[in-house]
Amino acid sequence: MKHVRVLYHGKAVSGRLEDSAIILDDGTTLAEEQANYLHPVEPSKIIAVHLNYRSRLQELGRNLPQFPSAFLKPLNSLSAHRAPVARPRGCEFLNYEGEIAVVIGKRCSGVSIESALDFVGGYTLANDWGVHDFRHLDAGSMMRVKGQDGFCPLGPALVDAQDIDPYNLVLRTYVNGEMVQEGHTKEELLFSFAYLIADFSRMLTLEPGDVILTGTPANSRPVKIGDVVAVEVEGIGRLENTVVELERDLEEVGGPPKVTADALSIALALSPEQARQDLETREPRTY
Repeated sequence: MKHVRVLYHGKAVSGRLEDSAIILDDGTTLAEEQANYLHPVEPSKIIAVHLNYRSRLQELGRNLPQFPSAFLKPLNSLSAHRAPVARPRGCEFLNYEGEIAVVIGKRCSGVSIESALDFVGGYTLANDWGVHDFRHLDAGSMMRVKGQDGFCPLGPALVDAQDIDPYNLVLRTYVNGEMVQEGHTKEELLFSFAYLIADFSRMLTLEPGDVILTGTPANSRPVKIGDVVAVEVEGIGRLENTVVELERDLEEVGGPPKVTADALSIALALSPEQARQDLETREPRTY
């Protein structure tokens, strides 16, 4: 079953997605294209894995990690299907990262790899947006880069775990209808979904609704104002968001956005040397 949350008459209500209709829990039927989606789950935390697809690792020229690394995205970053994603003024490098999101279904702590998938409630789609013009300020925390309002759209639906084979999925990302990312969970994952759950649950109690973003394939790149970005997995759905400009200027407090070699390296998948050379010769661009 595909579970959804929508805004209906000013209230958050639950239902299920069936073909081109949404059936609310009270039996009301809505046309899918007219639905005002909310994120399908309400997590207490969002854990995002740094590198978990071989293609992304190779693209960045990184060594194979022995263990997964991750960071936390704040809850204010939650957003939904069809919601806009705002690029701050003065920034160039707003990158998409299409991802599969694992959603915890039962409270778990210290679980084994073998039992980890028993604690999964379902799967949904995510886009782990990041604005790399702030990398120099975050000291690795990703708070400004990936924690801004609306930088974690989820949806459209939460698909029950029993309806999905998590290790036979093809993840694709599209910009204005053109495929820009493709990743296969059967062949490319460095760490399985079960491994991630077991690892993180050693130190963090995972609650129902908690979300694990499981990494992105190669070719995360900056987008322009007006671009429509879609993340798609057959059997789970298609998550779409449109890039807009943040309506207000950033206040003149704290560090401003800045183009650095590190920002260029990650945003454009350049080697550190290429990024340094590009930084010396480049002209400002609008992505």
